[in-house]
Amino acid sequence: MPSEGKPARRRGTLVGISSTAWEHPADRGALTALRELRGFDEVVKAMSGMWNERAWRLQYLGTAIRCGDRRHPRVHRLLAEAAAALDIDELPELYVLQSPRLNASCIGMAKPFIVVTSAAVATLDDDELRNMLGHELGHLRSGHAVYRTMMIILTNMSTTVAWLPIGSMVLRGIIAAMHEWWRKAELSADRAGLLAGQDPSAALRVHMKLAGGGDLAEIDTTAFLEQAADYEGAGDLRDSVLKLRMTAPMTHPMPVARAAELRRWVDSGEYARILAGDYPRRGEEPSMSTAAKAAAESYREAFNRSQDPLVGLVRNLGDGVSAVGDAVGASARRVRTWMDRPAEPPAHESAADDNPPSRAQD
Repeated sequence: MPSEGKPARRRGTLVGISSTAWEHPADRGALTALRELRGFDEVVKAMSGMWNERAWRLQYLGTAIRCGDRRHPRVHRLLAEAAAALDIDELPELYVLQSPRLNASCIGMAKPFIVVTSAAVATLDDDELRNMLGHELGHLRSGHAVYRTMMIILTNMSTTVAWLPIGSMVLRGIIAAMHEWWRKAELSADRAGLLAGQDPSAALRVHMKLAGGGDLAEIDTTAFLEQAADYEGAGDLRDSVLKLRMTAPMTHPMPVARAAELRRWVDSGEYARILAGDYPRRGEEPSMSTAAKAAAESYREAFNRSQDPLVGLVRNLGDGVSAVGDAVGASARRVRTWMDRPAEPPAHESAADDNPPSRAQD
């Protein structure tokens, strides 16, 4: 669905931009730890040997349309525009797959490629589709495709070893951890999509269409963001537990939550700073310790900001425990001060006070 009647937006090229500019702190912290882990490269290579990337590419080559100048030229052009904004020289292969789902993905290990569904091509206008393709380019530049492919392999492995209780439990734990990371990786890619399209309203419309379909004629943007706030804070403890159960096996956050998170990032001023040229360049990536501190701070801020009833309860309990701890600490300090006092002289040696206070009064 091309954008008709709209003037072309001018998009600047973010020269030399590093993927760390758009990576969510929690995502970046996990990625840095994985990259620095001793022997992790060997694990990646082993996983690559277990997964036939060539066969998967052949599958799409035989069942989908590979984009180019003579095959889906509009989609190919939008990919090139998104890549230019992110200063990406080499375009990945791009396929359009027949599917009624509004979706796109970046998969592969040695040479990742992008797949977008026919529903996305038909439903999204140029600005929205450029945003979605920029999202997938963000995954590619951040190295997410490699780890996502690993997650797919591990998920498939978990079904083959389900009869082994210990092996199945270990794999499930690993997969659950990777799902938590992948949900943060989606937030990173959302930021990359916005930087590729440089149109916040289009980015928000993508999430609205993911949630409610293609017709936004009767959907107010402000009301959609209010719905996101209701999702994050409404209900009671039962709703909080239900949300945990729902999201634990999911690879993507809920569309309304993604929209709210992206809006917060824009409101923080970080998006405007990057467009103004204030961003890390390639080769200026932060150290592992810096990334870990940023990840911890991100989780702390999210915890303090959250309106979720369960988080609020934990926060209140934490405040109560802290108050009790402060009281106990103060009592301990008083006892320690009393114990450290010098011994009092016998009464017959003291002329200053005929009736010194007893220790019981101290």
